[in-house]
Amino acid sequence: MTTATRIRHPRGLMTLFFTEMWERFSYYGMRALLILYLAEATTAQNPGMGLAEAPAGAIYGLYTGLVYLLGLPGGWVADQLWGQRKAVFVGGCIIAAGHFSMAVPNDFNFFLGLILIVIGTGLLKPNVSSVVADLYPEGGARRDAGFSIFYMGINVGAFAGPIVCGWLGQNWNWHWGFSAAGFGMVLGLIQFRLGYGRLGDAGVLRSDRTPEQRSALSRRFFGGCAVLAAALVGFGYLVSSGVIPLSLTQIATGLAALILTVVIVYFLYLMFFGGHDVVEKKKIGAIFWFALLAVIFWSGFEQAGSSLNLFANDYTDRTLGSLSYPASWLQSVNALFIVIMAPVFGWLWVWLANRNANPSTPVKFALGLLLLAAGFFVIAWGAANATPDSPVSASWLVVMYFLHTVGELALSPVGLSAVTKLAPANRISQMMGLWFVATSLGNVVAGLVAGRLETLEPSPLFFAVTTIIGSAGFVALLASPLIKRLMGDVK
Repeated sequence: MTTATRIRHPRGLMTLFFTEMWERFSYYGMRALLILYLAEATTAQNPGMGLAEAPAGAIYGLYTGLVYLLGLPGGWVADQLWGQRKAVFVGGCIIAAGHFSMAVPNDFNFFLGLILIVIGTGLLKPNVSSVVADLYPEGGARRDAGFSIFYMGINVGAFAGPIVCGWLGQNWNWHWGFSAAGFGMVLGLIQFRLGYGRLGDAGVLRSDRTPEQRSALSRRFFGGCAVLAAALVGFGYLVSSGVIPLSLTQIATGLAALILTVVIVYFLYLMFFGGHDVVEKKKIGAIFWFALLAVIFWSGFEQAGSSLNLFANDYTDRTLGSLSYPASWLQSVNALFIVIMAPVFGWLWVWLANRNANPSTPVKFALGLLLLAAGFFVIAWGAANATPDSPVSASWLVVMYFLHTVGELALSPVGLSAVTKLAPANRISQMMGLWFVATSLGNVVAGLVAGRLETLEPSPLFFAVTTIIGSAGFVALLASPLIKRLMGDVK
């Protein structure tokens, strides 16, 4: 970064850059190992859990789905009780505790660690971005540039995490990889705490409530959380003891159905009882459409850590000359492509806009889905002749991840921007929450799809995913003129 850039941006930006970098290092480092550890047959040298693909995929989907779903209460706690800065720090501490819990080689500590990471990420993930925005109260292009720098931190961490944690976890000991993720989070916490002075008042709680009112609200909220936690523990005990005959796959499917039902009910409430005029209802309809497409997109894209990770481990030749590398290293390919391609796409959209050739937001969503489908077509083709005894080149996965990355850049940042522009003024936070919920639902579905590898070979599974996502992409393309009209004056 040049001296001019450092002067142009608040000093606190680098504090948040490294906080998010280390948090993403820990998240993606552990995620790269998760389904492999769950599904790996137990060995004396490096014992995994040895589950079948269906329960392993269900656990993966429940974990990644809840990580995003808990961003909603995590944002509320920051807004109403703690402020974003405290939420980030406390969340980071809980995340580190979760990783270190997973470093202890027994099932109880493993699942306790997953629960802690879910809670901690729910507190940290939505709020660290809010602190970045707080550094730029004037908004505008300067804030956009700040977020671009911050976004690079996310992907530097996402690139390094699988390399370090994957090498330790798969080549030496799974639990060393989990603990490395914890040490990464600790480094992020240390530099975040030391950088408080650079943040000014960014992320500090701003509330009209008195301390007594906040204390009462806090007791009600955390009391409700305690009751909910006790109910979930009781439910888990009844399931594990066989009193309630449910499988992990059925639980994950039920969660997906519940989330989708809540989204639909909420949308109907906004349309009929939200007090919005016709123009606002049309824009809310467009947001709902984008959210549904996002669910489909993430249900495919997030298979990077589930079905595609299992394929890399079992069906892919992972040698470079005399070097043999772990399957988890291929989880870094997407982040590397993001670092390379994100500036290119930023320039491309501006260049096309200056020539009145910039695709509309609905068309970009359709392109994102079609590129995702193209990536799955590539890996389905590559997997057609793959067997554990005759693995295929990793280049099939690299080409697929390139197409997926281009699709992500066409859809994800565009979707975030569109939601903020389309949402009614009094519903912006709720609409952003809807986007997180769509991501959550997509992650749950991704885990369930990975579970199909228990009864289905990779190639037909990936061809089925290609067909579903490609069909959704063509429908999105055909519907784009209608959705563009619903968006009204929003470009």
